[in-house]
Amino acid sequence: MTQRSDNPELAPNTPVLVGIGVINQREADPAKADEAVELMVRAARAAGEDCGVPGLLKDVQRISVPKGVWTYANPAQRVGEAIGAPNATTLLAEIGILQQSLFADACQRINGGEIEAALVVGGEAKFRALQATIQGLEAPETQQDSAPDVHLEPEQEIWSEVESAAGLGMPVGFYALMESALRHAQGEDLESHRDRVAKLYEGMADVAKQNPHAWNRDGMAAEQIRNASPKNKMLAFPYTKYHNSQWNVDQAGALLFCSVAKAEALGIPRDKWVFPWASTESNFMVNTSQRVDLAGCPGARLAGKKALELANMTVDDIDVLELYSCFPSAVQIYAREIGISLDQQITVTGGMTFGGGPLNNYVLQSTARMAELLREQPGKKGYITSVSGMLTKQGFGVWSTEPGPNGFGFADLTAEARAEAPPLEMVKVDQGEGEIVGCTVLFQGDNPWRAVVVVTLPNGKRTIAYNENAELMNAMMTEEFVGRRVQLKDGVFSL
Repeated sequence: MTQRSDNPELAPNTPVLVGIGVINQREADPAKADEAVELMVRAARAAGEDCGVPGLLKDVQRISVPKGVWTYANPAQRVGEAIGAPNATTLLAEIGILQQSLFADACQRINGGEIEAALVVGGEAKFRALQATIQGLEAPETQQDSAPDVHLEPEQEIWSEVESAAGLGMPVGFYALMESALRHAQGEDLESHRDRVAKLYEGMADVAKQNPHAWNRDGMAAEQIRNASPKNKMLAFPYTKYHNSQWNVDQAGALLFCSVAKAEALGIPRDKWVFPWASTESNFMVNTSQRVDLAGCPGARLAGKKALELANMTVDDIDVLELYSCFPSAVQIYAREIGISLDQQITVTGGMTFGGGPLNNYVLQSTARMAELLREQPGKKGYITSVSGMLTKQGFGVWSTEPGPNGFGFADLTAEARAEAPPLEMVKVDQGEGEIVGCTVLFQGDNPWRAVVVVTLPNGKRTIAYNENAELMNAMMTEEFVGRRVQLKDGVFSL
């Protein structure tokens, strides 16, 4: 039964974030290091301690976990058993489901009176696995036979067979293609563009110095980020390792939600409360090469601005900002679509390179850090973004220690995004010509391996082609190729 709130200004079912838990593990001995699900358990317990009433964990009715690189079938079950909530509904969200969607799910169910408390928790132990590989040891994982009560899956794959045939597979190649389109759209030359992006990431590294949970708090100069070196290999031009999300981390995060009435009944201190004002998302899935504008993201613009609208805000009202930072193009495209200036602090963690980017758990880390900072600045408003896939899905959240002017608001902008930018048809081309709209050079080890281009054909359709000529690949890293016309034959392009 729903409890009544002692605060007449707040509906008793108003959802509130009351507990946060962040775990960093730096144990080099795999035998001593906790596996990912145990890091999740530790994060959940930390969230219970953080709220001041650890007993709230036993009352959790829904436990949601975003899928990671691990093999667990139902990690939420293990977490539930460990925290004393074995009967909680368990949820597993596959890669391709926004982490923001899990927050929204918890808040909507609390807001609707269906449940009173929920936990969203996730974690990775890639550093443990890496150390095991380096040392020739094992890093076993707990095996599970049970299935989750709820299993969320994306509606389609996040890249196409045509893209794979051209050599694309790892996210870095797709984001580098978007980066080239963005550079061309903004009229920047290659060198100036690389300088600017490196400086942007230098600023993130500076933020990581101040984040007690960051994986790398050493700071890093723009030149180190920009230029390839033995410790900073070029991955897909212009991206080096230090432009790339660092996923070899042992990190876990947990967010503990409950209703205002529940928080009051348990005596959770008011200075622990952080209210979700708005949560919006777009789940319209379009393969990178089929997007009308590789430098744009209509879903981000629609969902990003809707979150502000639901919170009665403009971009000028944002006090604390977190732009999702798997790669530089994600940061810049989001900012460009929403109208956010990059001449400010754009992350609360230090970004996914320096703060740490556990594969499918980062937004739990960034939201937990956002909550910490908002507690230190009562009344300030935080704006946080999330991404799934290759900038495929877009999510946004607005948070504050004060209740939202309109309560908790949710909106799904998927249909609007689909109507605004239907995908272009992707085809294989035996022979023809077209115009490059995105390009990159993929590397293997220290060496350029393959130049890849996205091409718009005269009939408006799209294709992808490649070329492995060394001279051409070197030229692509010194000259602008976006906008050039190319000849196509059997999947290979030439000028």
